[in-house]
Amino acid sequence: MDNPVKYAIVGCGIIADIHAAGIAAVEEAELIAVYDTDEEKGRAFAAKYGAIFFDSYEALLAESRVEVVNICTPSGLHPDQTILAAQAGKHIICEKPIAIQLKDARRMIATCHEYGVKLTTVFPRRMSPAAQFLKAFLTGGGLGKLTLCNAFVKIYRSQQYYDSAGWRGTWEMDGGGAMMNQGIHTIDLLQWLVGEIKTVYGRVEAKQRRIEVEDTAIALLQYENDAMGVLEVTTTADPDQGQRIEIHGERGTAVYTEDRITLLHADGEPVQLPDFEPFQVLPDGHRMQIRDMALSIREGRSPNVTGEDGVHALEIILGTYTSSNQRQEIELASLR
Repeated sequence: MDNPVKYAIVGCGIIADIHAAGIAAVEEAELIAVYDTDEEKGRAFAAKYGAIFFDSYEALLAESRVEVVNICTPSGLHPDQTILAAQAGKHIICEKPIAIQLKDARRMIATCHEYGVKLTTVFPRRMSPAAQFLKAFLTGGGLGKLTLCNAFVKIYRSQQYYDSAGWRGTWEMDGGGAMMNQGIHTIDLLQWLVGEIKTVYGRVEAKQRRIEVEDTAIALLQYENDAMGVLEVTTTADPDQGQRIEIHGERGTAVYTEDRITLLHADGEPVQLPDFEPFQVLPDGHRMQIRDMALSIREGRSPNVTGEDGVHALEIILGTYTSSNQRQEIELASLR
């Protein structure tokens, strides 16, 4: 592409490599700037990907060539960094969760609107061709009236994982545990496929890990469309069993397992599935979102995943935390 969109990455942790590789794989994008509070790590990262290291966030934002800032820092830093980028006229790709408090997420969105910049949060599972097909199938009434819609996230994170970075497993910077950090992708996918959730009744606890936040969560869900559901999330499943969504309706059932449709029946017959393009959530999902942001800038449209999209999953998670603390069902509208 003659005029690729110029990207910057802030925060050079593990996920930053996925962002950098995604930018490198997209002809519409080019990585030109990097910042990290750890100068040695930041300079090494910049050298690895042929970018310029900036010794302060403010200096990076002052670089006129930068059009998009990819925020790959601990969750608690997302709001202030997003707002500064928006005020500098930069578009933003913000890693999940968009924020750890709803008021901060709304402040981020409002600031981006005020300064006329685009904001997307990273939900790469939505990019799967299978997920896109299932979304269209359900929206078209393929399963009729939905009745029971469940999600299960049963993965493994060791104590060493939480101990490897001081911010992990803390309320201040992680904002939560198994739900906020790992389960959020499947929680977002569930509500995106099925519809918004009206109420939650949940329980969260740290069952095995020595952390402030939860390693295990369960919730009963009531959807706006009158379906019911169950949500189970843990980072103590050994061996790791991944993520699964089950959707039951008056016409049939869909099961979505690890970015694949593993069962789709309607009206007593299996639904013929197309031959989907190969997809791996890492790195394909990030690459596709990076490309979509570049195209949205050049085409003058909103990105396919907006900042507002990041709020829905956050409401479900924070509603579950509130429900667990108060031992009562929570209307998500009360959090707005």
